Amino acid sequence: MSTPAPLKVGLGGVLLACLLLLPVKALAWPVDLVFSLESGTDRFHKLTAVDWVEVEDPSVATVEVLPGSNELLITGKRPGRTLMLLYAEGKFAVWRLAVSAPGARPPAPEAASEQLSAARRACPGLQASEGAERSLVVTVKDAACRSALLSLFQTDAWLARELELTFELAALQEQLSAMAPGLKELGLEARYSGAGVVLQGTATAEAHRHALWALFRQSVGRVPLEDRVKVEAPAAAPEAGPGPVDAGVAPVEVLEKPGKRKRGAPSK
Repeated sequence: MSTPAPLKVGLGGVLLACLLLLPVKALAWPVDLVFSLESGTDRFHKLTAVDWVEVEDPSVATVEVLPGSNELLITGKRPGRTLMLLYAEGKFAVWRLAVSAPGARPPAPEAASEQLSAARRACPGLQASEGAERSLVVTVKDAACRSALLSLFQTDAWLARELELTFELAALQEQLSAMAPGLKELGLEARYSGAGVVLQGTATAEAHRHALWALFRQSVGRVPLEDRVKVEAPAAAPEAGPGPVDAGVAPVEVLEKPGKRKRGAPSK
């Protein structure tokens, strides 16, 4: 069994706009994009479609979907690195947010020489090309190879679209076994249909998000996903009673024009 060949798209605006328009696939290790920004600054980014986003560590960066649009407001909080999960129309993507200090260079990519050497030993026949034309071609035959690739792909050495992986049945079964316990705790289950994963069950929105994170963290390469989860609607909040008669009008938040600038800088 083999995963579909990775989508070859040039870096820049076209890739960023298309990340949530890929075929119905969940993007697993490695991340799909490394997105750099400075702490104390905002970056706006327009997507064709987005239902929700979630940041693993909000102390490093926060992300807001602006009302009435598919535009993201990404704010750097402190230097560091974290992951962001984006979901739209049954698909999800994961970006790494790399936040640097004001005026400093973006964080350098993580070194991966040791992880690559370990992957070569565990995965005979692995072919890797680094530099401007990065690519990695490998057959995942067993648990040892899958484990080595998981360690390698958690670095920035390759992005998801630069991989071409072929899975043997034993490796897919082992990967499914690694997913099952965490999903069961959330009331969900996964099974393979061909090389793709069918996720099903009924769950709260929070449990659904936890399940997508679990699929990402336990999977190697691109995983075609058929998301059949029925997400329960949140319980209706009790109606608030009337406020004080002289209650004032809440302040209105005014969004600045799209662009990259430091907080506190005057609008043009």
